[in-house]
Amino acid sequence: MTTYAIIGSGAIGSALAERFHAASVDAVIANTRGAASLQSITDKFGSTVKAVDLDQAIQSDVLILAVPYDAVPEVARRKAVWDGRTIVDATNAIDFPAFKPRDLGGPLSSEIVAQLFPGSELVKAFNTLPAAVLAADPVKPSGKRVLFLSGNFPEARKKVADLISRLGFAPVDLGSFKATGSLQHFGQPLVALNLLKD
Repeated sequence: MTTYAIIGSGAIGSALAERFHAASVDAVIANTRGAASLQSITDKFGSTVKAVDLDQAIQSDVLILAVPYDAVPEVARRKAVWDGRTIVDATNAIDFPAFKPRDLGGPLSSEIVAQLFPGSELVKAFNTLPAAVLAADPVKPSGKRVLFLSGNFPEARKKVADLISRLGFAPVDLGSFKATGSLQHFGQPLVALNLLKD
């Protein structure tokens, strides 16, 4: 059985915990401050989303990075090789306080993230909706809320698309980074696009 970990307990991590719990999909959640700091999340969602230390969480099959973009290297340093792991990049490279896309000199932020996790298969997902929308019930009378995903590994994309479906959303697979460019990255057309699909 595939195991899931939410890395990060801020707005996006908490929203994901809510969705995993609502869909009765088991997961663990961790941050850099330790399991004891996650009491508020486990009080609400602990029957399905268990708080663990980061070193335990990163043993999961699928890791969802719900940390600030600048905190990704700290997570990546926990292991030298990430063979067999699917890394889901839910981060956005934002230049604060201007709140503009960060100039990364050419590569996509997800391509940079992928390099930090050697041996893993990276999928970009869960990054386009605001946390409050992501946390809300994705099933509406007119359809299911759309979640975009992209990445260079078809099997990993299928694994993440299946998870998105289990959580109640409608996955839209955009294909490889080369095929889709930066459409799903911060500042681009698909970010904050709240669509329903029947």
